[in-house]
Amino acid sequence: MLKKRKLIICAVFLLCALSIAVFVRRQYVLPIVMYHSVQPSVPEGNRLIVSVDAFDRQMRFLKKNNYSVMPLAEAASMIAQKKKLPPKAIVLTFDDGNIDNYQYAFPILKKYGLPATIFLVAGHIGKPDKLSMDQILQMQDSGLISFGSHSINHPFLECITSAPELVKEISGSREILERLLGRPVVTFSYPCGRLNASVRQKVIDAGYSAAVVTNPGKSMANDDVFALKRLRISENAANMFIFWFETTGYYNFIRENRHK
Repeated sequence: MLKKRKLIICAVFLLCALSIAVFVRRQYVLPIVMYHSVQPSVPEGNRLIVSVDAFDRQMRFLKKNNYSVMPLAEAASMIAQKKKLPPKAIVLTFDDGNIDNYQYAFPILKKYGLPATIFLVAGHIGKPDKLSMDQILQMQDSGLISFGSHSINHPFLECITSAPELVKEISGSREILERLLGRPVVTFSYPCGRLNASVRQKVIDAGYSAAVVTNPGKSMANDDVFALKRLRISENAANMFIFWFETTGYYNFIRENRHK
């Protein structure tokens, strides 16, 4: 009788452990990190700028610890096809096409051989503090940097009531960038990370293969390739423990449930 009871207890324990493991695994979301600017110093309270020193240490951390840093389009394709991602997969993205991406981030990415995707606001190319076409083409020619669309004028897309205007911001930006870059543009970043069902459908209709958001919450599926969830990296991730924790693939679950 005692032996049977022990077997039952072991079986229950193993079943519970298996259930926990399955639950935890289901919470995994491919870490797609989002940067905006990389600059020598960061004004206090600014969450859109990461210091050059912090960015270098973060990229060195990824390289040293054998992370599989993937181009966004490749990772999104694997998710869409329900293929298994490589161990320690991660994606690097930048929004807005700021000139410091070329000045400070690009040399570091080249130093460590890490790919990234930069989302360009088509109407802002060449403006003060924004990337020029010469800089964009240099980065593209490196083979490390791919470019996606971030609309033409960076509006709140869900607030646009004119269907032609919405199509222009989404489809028109792709057409402009493909003409300038001389190659397909297949990824889109929703300005300010915001979207609704209509905007999402327009992105699909425009022919993009994937799109990224910021923090849509639990209402969006974790494997929706037209609403891929990202993690904004700020200067607090200069602490490598914080950077590691935020890029484990499980931080998104904690973020979405921390106010329960």
